[in-house]
Amino acid sequence: MHFSATTRRGVEAESPKAYLASVTTRLAIDGLRSARHAQTADSRSLAYLHLLEKLSPVERAVFLLREVFDYSYDEIARVVGKNSDNCRQILARAHRHIDEGRRRFEVSREERNEVARRFVAAWADGETDDLVELLAPDATIYGHGGAKGPSARAPLVGAVRVAKALIGWGGHAWQRGFVSRPTLVNGEPGVVFHGPDGRAAWVAALEIADGVVIAVRTVLNPDKLARVPPLGAQEFL
Repeated sequence: MHFSATTRRGVEAESPKAYLASVTTRLAIDGLRSARHAQTADSRSLAYLHLLEKLSPVERAVFLLREVFDYSYDEIARVVGKNSDNCRQILARAHRHIDEGRRRFEVSREERNEVARRFVAAWADGETDDLVELLAPDATIYGHGGAKGPSARAPLVGAVRVAKALIGWGGHAWQRGFVSRPTLVNGEPGVVFHGPDGRAAWVAALEIADGVVIAVRTVLNPDKLARVPPLGAQEFL
Protein backbone atom coordinates (compact mmCIF):
# COMPACT_ATOMS: atom_id res chain seq x y z
CA MET A 1 0.00 0.00 0.00
CA HIS A 2 1.26 3.47 -0.89
CA PHE A 3 -0.28 6.84 -0.40
CA SER A 4 0.68 10.47 -0.19
CA ALA A 5 -0.85 12.82 2.34
CA THR A 6 -0.26 16.41 3.29
CA THR A 7 -0.72 17.63 6.83
CA ARG A 8 -2.09 21.02 7.85
CA ARG A 9 1.48 22.26 8.22
CA GLY A 10 2.50 21.20 4.74
CA VAL A 11 4.42 18.04 5.66
CA GLU A 12 4.08 15.56 2.84
CA ALA A 13 4.20 11.90 3.78
CA GLU A 14 5.02 9.25 1.19
CA SER A 15 4.06 6.34 3.43
CA PRO A 16 2.17 5.64 6.67
CA LYS A 17 5.53 5.36 8.45
CA ALA A 18 6.67 8.78 7.29
CA TYR A 19 3.32 10.34 8.11
CA LEU A 20 3.35 8.85 11.61
CA ALA A 21 6.89 10.06 12.19
CA SER A 22 5.99 13.57 11.06
CA VAL A 23 2.99 13.72 13.37
CA THR A 24 4.99 12.29 16.26
CA THR A 25 7.78 14.78 15.67
CA ARG A 26 5.33 17.66 15.78
CA LEU A 27 3.93 16.31 19.01
CA ALA A 28 7.46 16.00 20.38
CA ILE A 29 8.17 19.59 19.42
CA ASP A 30 4.89 21.18 20.54
CA GLY A 31 3.26 18.96 23.10
CA LEU A 32 5.89 17.45 25.36
CA ARG A 33 5.28 19.88 28.19
CA SER A 34 1.73 18.69 28.78
CA ALA A 35 2.91 15.08 28.87
CA ARG A 36 4.83 15.81 32.06
CA HIS A 37 1.54 15.96 33.96
CA ALA A 38 0.25 12.56 32.85
CA GLN A 39 -0.63 10.70 36.02
CA THR A 40 0.35 7.36 34.55
CA ALA A 41 4.00 8.37 34.05
CA ASP A 42 6.45 7.23 36.71
CA SER A 43 9.08 9.46 38.29
CA ARG A 44 11.92 8.30 36.05
CA SER A 45 9.85 8.92 32.90
CA LEU A 46 8.99 12.39 34.16
CA ALA A 47 12.65 13.06 34.83
CA TYR A 48 13.51 11.99 31.29
CA LEU A 49 10.77 14.18 29.82
CA HIS A 50 12.16 17.05 31.85
CA LEU A 51 15.57 16.51 30.27
CA LEU A 52 14.01 16.47 26.80
CA GLU A 53 12.33 19.78 27.56
CA LYS A 54 15.77 21.31 27.95
CA LEU A 55 16.47 20.62 24.26
CA SER A 56 15.54 22.98 21.47
CA PRO A 57 12.58 21.89 19.31
CA VAL A 58 14.83 20.68 16.50
CA GLU A 59 17.24 18.93 18.89
CA ARG A 60 14.31 17.16 20.51
CA ALA A 61 12.88 16.07 17.17
CA VAL A 62 16.22 14.77 15.88
CA PHE A 63 16.90 12.96 19.15
CA LEU A 64 13.53 11.18 19.18
CA LEU A 65 13.55 10.27 15.49
CA ARG A 66 17.05 8.82 15.75
CA GLU A 67 16.99 7.18 19.17
CA VAL A 68 13.34 6.11 19.36
CA PHE A 69 12.31 5.55 15.74
CA ASP A 70 15.81 4.54 14.55
CA TYR A 71 15.53 6.74 11.46
CA SER A 72 18.52 7.24 9.20
CA TYR A 73 20.08 10.69 9.09
CA ASP A 74 18.81 11.20 5.54
CA GLU A 75 15.25 10.42 6.67
CA ILE A 76 15.58 12.76 9.64
CA ALA A 77 16.92 15.50 7.40
CA ARG A 78 13.81 15.34 5.21
CA VAL A 79 11.51 15.55 8.23
CA VAL A 80 13.19 18.49 10.00
CA GLY A 81 14.36 20.36 6.92
CA LYS A 82 18.11 20.05 7.55
CA ASN A 83 20.88 18.19 5.77
CA SER A 84 22.17 14.89 7.15
CA ASP A 85 25.48 16.35 8.39
CA ASN A 86 23.60 19.00 10.34
CA CYS A 87 21.40 16.29 11.86
CA ARG A 88 24.47 14.41 13.09
CA GLN A 89 25.77 17.57 14.75
CA ILE A 90 22.34 18.33 16.23
CA LEU A 91 22.11 14.82 17.71
CA ALA A 92 25.58 15.11 19.24
CA ARG A 93 24.62 18.46 20.74
CA ALA A 94 21.37 16.99 22.11
CA HIS A 95 23.32 14.18 23.80
CA ARG A 96 25.67 16.72 25.39
CA HIS A 97 22.77 18.78 26.69
CA ILE A 98 21.09 15.71 28.17
CA ASP A 99 24.33 14.61 29.82
CA GLU A 100 24.84 18.08 31.26
CA GLY A 101 21.28 18.23 32.55
CA ARG A 102 21.15 14.79 34.14
CA ARG A 103 21.29 14.86 37.93
CA ARG A 104 23.35 11.93 39.11
CA PHE A 105 23.38 10.80 42.70
CA GLU A 106 26.17 8.54 43.81
CA VAL A 107 25.13 5.40 45.65
CA SER A 108 26.85 3.47 48.39
CA ARG A 109 29.06 0.52 47.54
CA GLU A 110 26.44 -1.82 48.98
CA GLU A 111 23.65 -0.35 46.86
CA ARG A 112 25.87 -0.30 43.80
CA ASN A 113 26.71 -3.98 44.21
CA GLU A 114 23.06 -4.86 44.79
CA VAL A 115 22.01 -3.07 41.58
CA ALA A 116 24.83 -4.80 39.72
CA ARG A 117 23.88 -8.22 41.13
CA ARG A 118 20.25 -7.83 40.07
CA PHE A 119 21.30 -6.47 36.68
CA VAL A 120 23.62 -9.39 35.96
CA ALA A 121 20.95 -11.88 37.05
CA ALA A 122 18.27 -10.31 34.84
CA TRP A 123 20.69 -10.24 31.93
CA ALA A 124 21.59 -13.91 32.36
CA ASP A 125 17.90 -14.85 32.66
CA GLY A 126 17.05 -12.94 29.49
CA GLU A 127 14.35 -10.95 31.31
CA THR A 128 13.90 -7.79 29.26
CA ASP A 129 11.36 -6.16 31.60
CA ASP A 130 13.50 -6.81 34.67
CA LEU A 131 16.54 -5.40 32.88
CA VAL A 132 14.64 -2.29 31.78
CA GLU A 133 13.63 -1.63 35.39
CA LEU A 134 17.31 -1.48 36.31
CA LEU A 135 18.24 0.89 33.48
CA ALA A 136 17.86 4.67 33.35
CA PRO A 137 15.41 5.79 30.62
CA ASP A 138 18.35 7.26 28.69
CA ALA A 139 20.78 4.44 29.46
CA THR A 140 23.50 4.20 26.83
CA ILE A 141 25.81 1.50 25.49
CA TYR A 142 29.23 2.65 24.34
CA GLY A 143 31.29 0.20 22.30
CA HIS A 144 35.06 0.41 22.18
CA GLY A 145 36.91 -1.95 19.91
CA GLY A 146 39.92 0.17 19.11
CA ALA A 147 41.65 -0.48 15.79
CA LYS A 148 41.55 -4.26 16.18
CA GLY A 149 38.11 -5.03 17.62
CA PRO A 150 34.53 -4.38 16.54
CA SER A 151 32.98 -1.08 17.61
CA ALA A 152 29.44 0.22 17.65
CA ARG A 153 28.83 2.80 14.93
CA ALA A 154 27.18 5.10 17.48
CA PRO A 155 26.11 4.87 21.11
CA LEU A 156 22.88 2.94 21.60
CA VAL A 157 20.42 4.94 23.72
CA GLY A 158 17.23 4.00 25.55
CA ALA A 159 16.44 1.44 28.25
CA VAL A 160 14.46 -0.92 26.01
CA ARG A 161 16.98 -0.79 23.18
CA VAL A 162 19.88 -1.33 25.57
CA ALA A 163 18.15 -4.24 27.33
CA LYS A 164 17.28 -6.00 24.07
CA ALA A 165 20.77 -5.47 22.68
CA LEU A 166 22.47 -6.87 25.79
CA ILE A 167 20.18 -9.89 25.92
CA GLY A 168 20.72 -10.55 22.22
CA TRP A 169 24.50 -10.21 22.42
CA GLY A 170 24.72 -12.20 25.62
CA GLY A 171 22.51 -14.99 24.27
CA HIS A 172 24.64 -15.25 21.15
CA ALA A 173 27.82 -15.43 23.23
CA TRP A 174 26.44 -18.11 25.57
CA GLN A 175 25.27 -20.19 22.64
CA ARG A 176 28.82 -20.12 21.30
CA GLY A 177 30.13 -21.52 24.58
CA PHE A 178 31.23 -18.29 26.22
CA VAL A 179 31.15 -18.06 30.02
CA SER A 180 30.27 -14.79 31.76
CA ARG A 181 31.44 -13.79 35.22
CA PRO A 182 30.87 -10.65 37.32
CA THR A 183 34.09 -8.73 37.82
CA LEU A 184 35.54 -5.34 38.71
CA VAL A 185 36.41 -3.00 35.84
CA ASN A 186 38.60 -0.12 37.00
CA GLY A 187 37.01 -0.42 40.43
CA GLU A 188 33.44 -0.49 39.10
CA PRO A 189 31.12 -3.52 38.66
CA GLY A 190 30.98 -5.22 35.32
CA VAL A 191 30.82 -8.51 33.45
CA VAL A 192 33.58 -10.33 31.59
CA PHE A 193 32.86 -12.90 28.88
CA HIS A 194 35.47 -15.62 28.46
CA GLY A 195 35.75 -17.60 25.27
CA PRO A 196 36.04 -21.40 25.11
CA ASP A 197 39.83 -21.01 25.43
CA GLY A 198 39.40 -19.22 28.77
CA ARG A 199 40.63 -15.87 27.53
CA ALA A 200 38.60 -12.69 27.95
CA ALA A 201 36.77 -11.75 24.76
CA TRP A 202 34.39 -9.05 25.91
CA VAL A 203 34.08 -6.83 28.99
CA ALA A 204 31.02 -4.77 29.89
CA ALA A 205 31.51 -2.14 32.61
CA LEU A 206 28.42 -0.80 34.41
CA GLU A 207 28.08 2.86 35.35
CA ILE A 208 25.58 3.10 38.20
CA ALA A 209 23.91 6.22 39.64
CA ASP A 210 20.49 7.11 41.00
CA GLY A 211 20.00 3.43 41.84
CA VAL A 212 20.06 2.32 38.18
CA VAL A 213 22.56 1.57 35.42
CA ILE A 214 23.04 4.72 33.37
CA ALA A 215 25.70 3.41 30.98
CA VAL A 216 27.28 0.17 29.80
CA ARG A 217 30.77 0.54 28.38
CA THR A 218 31.95 -2.44 26.39
CA VAL A 219 35.55 -3.27 25.58
CA LEU A 220 36.41 -5.63 22.72
CA ASN A 221 39.93 -4.43 21.91
CA PRO A 222 42.08 -7.58 22.14
CA ASP A 223 45.12 -5.59 23.27
CA LYS A 224 43.22 -4.28 26.30
CA LEU A 225 41.51 -7.60 26.93
CA ALA A 226 44.89 -9.34 27.08
CA ARG A 227 45.36 -7.70 30.50
CA VAL A 228 42.15 -9.24 31.87
CA PRO A 229 42.81 -12.32 34.05
CA PRO A 230 41.72 -15.62 32.50
CA LEU A 231 38.67 -17.60 33.53
CA GLY A 232 38.69 -18.36 37.25
CA ALA A 233 39.55 -14.87 38.51
CA GLN A 234 37.82 -13.70 41.68
CA GLU A 235 34.30 -12.34 41.25
CA PHE A 236 33.30 -8.97 42.69
CA LEU A 237 29.98 -10.20 44.16
